[in-house]
Amino acid sequence: MRGLWKNAWRRDGWPARLAWLLGLWAAGVGGLAVVAYVLRLVMKSLGMTAGAA
Repeated sequence: MRGLWKNAWRRDGWPARLAWLLGLWAAGVGGLAVVAYVLRLVMKSLGMTAGAA
């Protein structure tokens, strides 16, 4: 049973690991973009602007 995980991980190889890494990174960046956009909408609705100083 111990060798099952090693074999499953080895079978996927580097391309699968890289795909997971890039997918998780893209999901994180996309999630932060959505949060920033929503925060911007909330601030704009409250009359807070980021005008030039």
